[in-house]
Amino acid sequence: MRHAPSPALAWLPLALLGACTVGPDYHGPPATAADAVQRGSFVRAADPSLRPGPGVARWWEGLGDATLTALVDDALAHSPTIDAAQARIREAGARLRTQRADRLPSVSPTAAYVHARLPGGLLGSGSSGGESGGAESSSSSGSNALDFYNLGGTASWEPDFFGARRRSVESARATVEERFADLADAQVSLSAQVAQTYVALREVQERSRLNAESSRLQQRQLELTRQRYDAGAASQLQVERLQNQLASTDAQRIPLAAEVSQYLDQLAVLTGRSPGSLDQTLTPIVPVPLPPTEVPISDPAALIAHRPDIRSAERALAASNAQIGVNTAKLFPSLNFLGIFGLGGTNIGDVVDPSKLTALATPMLSWSFLDFGRTRAAIDQSDAQRDLAAAQYRQRVLEALQDAETSLSRFGNTRLQYAQLLRAEQSAVRAATLNGQRVAAGTSNVIDQLDIERQRLSAALAVVQAKAQLTDSYIAVQKSLGLGWSEPPASAPLSGAQPAEDRAATR
Repeated sequence: MRHAPSPALAWLPLALLGACTVGPDYHGPPATAADAVQRGSFVRAADPSLRPGPGVARWWEGLGDATLTALVDDALAHSPTIDAAQARIREAGARLRTQRADRLPSVSPTAAYVHARLPGGLLGSGSSGGESGGAESSSSSGSNALDFYNLGGTASWEPDFFGARRRSVESARATVEERFADLADAQVSLSAQVAQTYVALREVQERSRLNAESSRLQQRQLELTRQRYDAGAASQLQVERLQNQLASTDAQRIPLAAEVSQYLDQLAVLTGRSPGSLDQTLTPIVPVPLPPTEVPISDPAALIAHRPDIRSAERALAASNAQIGVNTAKLFPSLNFLGIFGLGGTNIGDVVDPSKLTALATPMLSWSFLDFGRTRAAIDQSDAQRDLAAAQYRQRVLEALQDAETSLSRFGNTRLQYAQLLRAEQSAVRAATLNGQRVAAGTSNVIDQLDIERQRLSAALAVVQAKAQLTDSYIAVQKSLGLGWSEPPASAPLSGAQPAEDRAATR
């Protein structure tokens, strides 16, 4: 006796097809800079102030400047750059939700009312408005009127037999994660830019202060030389030389003032304000902040894993890899189930009469195997885009390591330069003190003392510039290590756990 197959077994081939996902699975980015990772440290990190350890996310607090900390926090909270990055996250999140929704059936409710006037005789000679339930006749005009009411809907569903939808979701989710990495990269760049601009402002303000002090000394020296010239103890050449020096010093004050305005406006815009908004807050002169005595730095492996622009490139690679599966699925047939249902008739009451139910369900099979190579070309294009993303990832890693090595080397050398110039300034201070004692004892004159004081100011100016370069190189180290961003809060959209079906598609 032959038994009919079980209905459950009839769906088994479809279930097996539903578990199929074409295209290459993503197994992570290509191994890059293996020698640097294996070495476990940076080559140029020779300065004794650099010590191994995890970096500090809010590294600017280590500079000990409350004004700078407030500026960075304001920028991270109000900068249009951050707002734009967050908008891109929301856009990518909406696209991911769309891709997920495309995997579910689509149902569209419909409602229709039709009024038709037909030639006489089409509805039957005996029909009348009362007898036909909605059909009305008009003997005078020789025509018939018909009303039709319908309330229902249409439904469609395309089973994801070969994983095209799953790959689309996988690609969209990787793009969301790429946008989160882009936000973190924007935070890194913005915090560094604010700090560098702030240091440049404080340096220019210090240089302007020293310029004014040098101008006062030169003015005093010129007055004394003129007195000596009037007494016949100095030449006109000496007076002219001092006048020329004073004019040059005063001329330097003009571009310095322009630089101060430039940096004030730049900081205002970086923090989301209009130019001029920070003039009153930042006009008082304070010293350039110095880096901490110890600077913790990570290793190359941690940089590759932590730096946001590298993570963004890796997620872009994952998204492009998933697109290969999206296009590969087009090689296979697709099955779409279409359903139409509704209640209706010639009376309005028919829309609530279950006996007037009309339903239609039909499967539709489509297969674009005669596409003249278009699908194969699309797959080849996806392969090339994946290879391009892999090359861009490797390039990003190598450039990041170069950036880190360069900034670490610059930080160490600038620190040595600052120490030497600091010793030179201390020597100039001692020379000015000793000569002041000689002036008090009558063994040296005031003009020589003013000249020594001017040399002291020149040494102080060199120290201010070196100090700013040292702090700027410290900022560059933090930026090259990818510090200055924080993890999004748990309540952030799409930052939670990955759904099981997505994990299955991305493993």
